[in-house]
Amino acid sequence: MENENREEWIIKKYQQDEQMMIQLFVQWCTNHQLDPMAVYQKAYPYQEKNAALQIAIEEANAETADLEISHATMLEVLQLFGNDDLAFAVAEEIERLPKK
Repeated sequence: MENENREEWIIKKYQQDEQMMIQLFVQWCTNHQLDPMAVYQKAYPYQEKNAALQIAIEEANAETADLEISHATMLEVLQLFGNDDLAFAVAEEIERLPKK
């Protein structure tokens, strides 16, 4: 694989993985009756609206409603992408959720 093609592939793969992380975050929020945009704003209060997050919210559908994402998985995925501030906001929300 040529260098340029390899770089393009790596960038595209990262973007796809990042989109999956956003979709998981939206689904996790939906599963716990949380507003994904509100949780995101807690983590990043000075950022403008996140376009990718907004698209993921609009595209979320009932077909994935039964997809269960554990708290630990959500935190690990966010941290994997260096989204530590969002992981912290999610951890705070986890503390507020009713215990099962």
